[in-house]
Amino acid sequence: MQTLTQPLSATFDVSNGQKVFYRHWKTADSPKAVVVIVHGFNSHSGYYQWTADQLVDSGYEAYALDLRGRGNSDGERFYIEDMNEFVGDVDQLVSIVKATHPGLPVFVLGHSAGGVLSCLYMLAHQDRVNGFICESFAYQVPAPDFAIAVLKGLSHLAPHAHVLKLKNEDFSRDATAVESMNNDPLIAHEVQPTRTVQQLAVADERLKKEFSNIQVPLFIIHGSLDKATKPSGSEFFYKQASSTDKTLKIYEGHYHDMLNDLDKEVVMGDILDWLNQRA
Repeated sequence: MQTLTQPLSATFDVSNGQKVFYRHWKTADSPKAVVVIVHGFNSHSGYYQWTADQLVDSGYEAYALDLRGRGNSDGERFYIEDMNEFVGDVDQLVSIVKATHPGLPVFVLGHSAGGVLSCLYMLAHQDRVNGFICESFAYQVPAPDFAIAVLKGLSHLAPHAHVLKLKNEDFSRDATAVESMNNDPLIAHEVQPTRTVQQLAVADERLKKEFSNIQVPLFIIHGSLDKATKPSGSEFFYKQASSTDKTLKIYEGHYHDMLNDLDKEVVMGDILDWLNQRA
């Protein structure tokens, strides 16, 4: 039976004086590379314990932050005023990683809205990383265009109004994982504010124009039965990215949070194979 790797926890300060919380899972020996994890909605760094265990067992150290307003980080709950501030937070964590592990390859794993944030990070800082794993990309969501337009308009009138609720049951086919989400006080009553939805939509519009600027090695993965985001968004990203080293894999029958879903071992095995070939 695998032993859980107990993470170290720490914080770093951001420009507005708030503290961003992160976890760090260490290897017993010298690591061969580091993976920085960026979570999405209805989530935080604590959801990556199993993933981190697999990474550590394979010789990788893992870091995962709680985005502002989520998990154990400071900030208005679930609110994103400016996505660029969050890009800066990811870069600050990458800086900590690079200072702690000089010379080691650094990879980013971004899930859902964290994948959108990680994509924006790539546009600004892809020279700082060795590859990007994009899971369940929230580039396209199953909502009518008019609804997104209405929410974008509301973001100016009522930016703090909570309007978008994702169902925990859509994240995983594993009843135990869903029960854990339902009982997690850190995501209890999570509903996204209009400003958060607007910032995600603005980011998606920018990415549509700038996907071709991304050249870092890519592993893009999505579940075919994802109800929270559309696999077609990942397919579009794959087609538009300029990376010469890029792979797209759609997992038949998988839900939104593939690393906390049934058959997560298959997905993790593919991630480790991809990392091992590039680390």
